[in-house]
Amino acid sequence: MTRKGPLAHNYPAVAAMVVAALVPYLVVSVALDPLAPIIARDLDMSTAQTNLAVGLANAGYALGTVLSVQAAQHLPQRRMMLIYTTFLVVGSVFAAAATEPVLFIVGHILQGLCTSLLLIAAVPPLVTGFPPSKLTPTAVILNLSIFGGVALGPLIAGVQVEANSWRPLFWVIAAIAIVALLLSLLTFQDVPAADHTATRSPVAVVLATAGCVAAFYGASQFLPGRSLDTATLAPLAGGLALIVILLIQQYRAKRPLLILRPLTSTLPVVGIVVAMSAAATSVPAVALTGVVLRDRYSPLELGLLYLPEFAGAVIAAIVFAKLFTTRALHYFALVGMLSLISGIALIAASVPPSTTRTLIATGLIGVGVGASVTPALFIAGFSLRNAALQRVFAIVELLRAVAAFMIAPILLYVAATVGDSPVEGVRVALWICLGVSAGGTLLAVALYPLGGLRPPSPEVQRWFGGESAWDSPPLLATIRRSTTRRPPSAGASPSA
Repeated sequence: MTRKGPLAHNYPAVAAMVVAALVPYLVVSVALDPLAPIIARDLDMSTAQTNLAVGLANAGYALGTVLSVQAAQHLPQRRMMLIYTTFLVVGSVFAAAATEPVLFIVGHILQGLCTSLLLIAAVPPLVTGFPPSKLTPTAVILNLSIFGGVALGPLIAGVQVEANSWRPLFWVIAAIAIVALLLSLLTFQDVPAADHTATRSPVAVVLATAGCVAAFYGASQFLPGRSLDTATLAPLAGGLALIVILLIQQYRAKRPLLILRPLTSTLPVVGIVVAMSAAATSVPAVALTGVVLRDRYSPLELGLLYLPEFAGAVIAAIVFAKLFTTRALHYFALVGMLSLISGIALIAASVPPSTTRTLIATGLIGVGVGASVTPALFIAGFSLRNAALQRVFAIVELLRAVAAFMIAPILLYVAATVGDSPVEGVRVALWICLGVSAGGTLLAVALYPLGGLRPPSPEVQRWFGGESAWDSPPLLATIRRSTTRRPPSAGASPSA
């Protein structure tokens, strides 16, 4: 007889569990930068140690996407969720109660790793485990959980910095993690492993572990005032190379852990390009804005300047709920990227920006991220069967994490070292962000005609029935067809 918790099929309780599992680390990941000097002072940590804590926690977040999929294939999934939430509580308590650097670093790494494990383990069942009528509120919850929490991070950090403390925030985060654990118990349903016959993938796990740790460690060594040397560049380059090797190995594998081959058709690639472009530019753009404004405003005032980002994320989530089961899903992602580009351009055009310009720009960035990344996840997810959603989310989140958390410290280093002043360096870094977001947008838009495709409407009932929500043509199908149909060259015989 299958064991169940008293709230096993209660949608609000399951949704609340997902929110409580995701929000803590996402808030801390943004709030930690302004809080780092206070934490370093209280724990006697160096700048290198605080950067290491952030870098390895982000490595854990990226790595967790692969580990969660591997565990789900061979181990009871809901029992694993209980383990993940337990370690999330342990890590959060370690970080909040830390009296020395090592305990804080270990705790923060556990926060990043367990959040990613829970994202892949808990979110797909919330999407596919309830009737189609719940898909709309689920999409809104995911949007607000992932991007609403990130958008509130600067304001929460400002409140804590103004109070010259950091532990209250971390204890609140620990309390939310405990709520996630309790809800995991109350909503427990003993679900078997996804596929006992699946091939174990130790090579993929080793490549992902070594690649993420090395790459994010290298990125954490980009410290202002430190010259780049082999000790910094080698781990970064080697880690990125291992991640690329992982992707190639999984693409070529007969029974892969990460289903890359089905994601190489037109629409999944569009979704991945949009998600990576938005992540790679929004996170550093917000951080760079803080660099040039922190001397002009108090921490609380600076946090309030980012409040429109949260409002923008809320607006995007509401509109997304109305559009994401229609053809407009594709156009909404384009609107999101254009909004993100506009917000970054508004800041880059006048560094440091005025108060009004900052408020408008952060609002545009909030709309941009909320209207691009979540639609991108569904554009990729609808292209495959819903049974593959967990693996789709895993690969998209792995690439998004690499784009978001690895590029930000590099661009902050550029801002600190390029130009005659910090303002000039920030301006250069922001223009790089603008170029990446514009290039990603143009590429995503071009893939539709290159694939011979007009944006389709998702057939949600078909998707819940076990098929893909639409048919995604091969990548660059138009070019391939024209090459195949090209007439023989002059002088060649018809039978040649």
